[in-house]
Amino acid sequence: MKTREIPIGDVRIGGGNGFVLISGPCVIESPEKCLEHARLVKEAAAAARVPLIFKASFDKANRSSATSFRGVGMKTGIETFKAIKKELKLPILTDIHEPAQCDPVAEVVDVLQIPALLCRQTDLLLAAGQTGKPVNVKKGQFLAPGDMRNVVDKIKSTDNEDIILTERGTTFGYHYLVSDMRSMPSMRKLGYPVVFDATHSVQLPGGAGNKSGGERHFVAPLARAAMAAGVDGLFMEVHPDPDAALSDGPNSLRTADLTPLLHVLKRIDEEVRAYVQAEEFDLRPPRPGAGNTLMGAAPRATDD
Repeated sequence: MKTREIPIGDVRIGGGNGFVLISGPCVIESPEKCLEHARLVKEAAAAARVPLIFKASFDKANRSSATSFRGVGMKTGIETFKAIKKELKLPILTDIHEPAQCDPVAEVVDVLQIPALLCRQTDLLLAAGQTGKPVNVKKGQFLAPGDMRNVVDKIKSTDNEDIILTERGTTFGYHYLVSDMRSMPSMRKLGYPVVFDATHSVQLPGGAGNKSGGERHFVAPLARAAMAAGVDGLFMEVHPDPDAALSDGPNSLRTADLTPLLHVLKRIDEEVRAYVQAEEFDLRPPRPGAGNTLMGAAPRATDD
């Protein structure tokens, strides 16, 4: 099933194109480090011939502890993104947390990202959509895939249909997330590109007490599984030395491991696209009353 094609600089996501990589460090640790991180990620993606959208956050407003490093702030972040675009010519994605951030950030970056915990914040979704820039919304850990229809409708109400949806795991008990591979084809039925966040999906929210833990050894298996399930993009946070990262180190992939993994993912993506034809699967909406809990409908009653 083809999804809407969205141009982001020279990159095209969706529309039957091969997968796009969204990658970079969790947070801008300093302007100099971020530029170097961007250079390393660009080299890694180029070596595998995978289109890249660079990501980094100027502020992480949802850290576990008030004392955790949040970033360099919006003003320094915007200047950092300008330098990266000038030197490396990369399209850039970053998080926004408040409606007031949307317009100034949109003047520089190419994609505005709505964090998972804010995906139902109507004012934020509308402000992001009104910039006219592509909007990537991470599905909340508390939402079913079909619940993203309401998120899509909010952004569409601004006459902006350059919408990307990202799966990043679902809350499963305390400090644990699970990734349901049915989520990707389910959300793709909404008609927009779907991305799998392979690194936040292995996060253990608050699992280290005053910070989140993570199980980075599961990043590659989940990325391979998502690629086989059919996605338009893959989101992975990377760092040259994850154990020294100032944010999300336990669930970040080592930058040096990125190219070998991308080679494998690209082969899976090519095989899946060559093999899977829409007519091989029932991609029609469920019959009235048939039930589809993934897409938000109530299950059919039984006698059991």
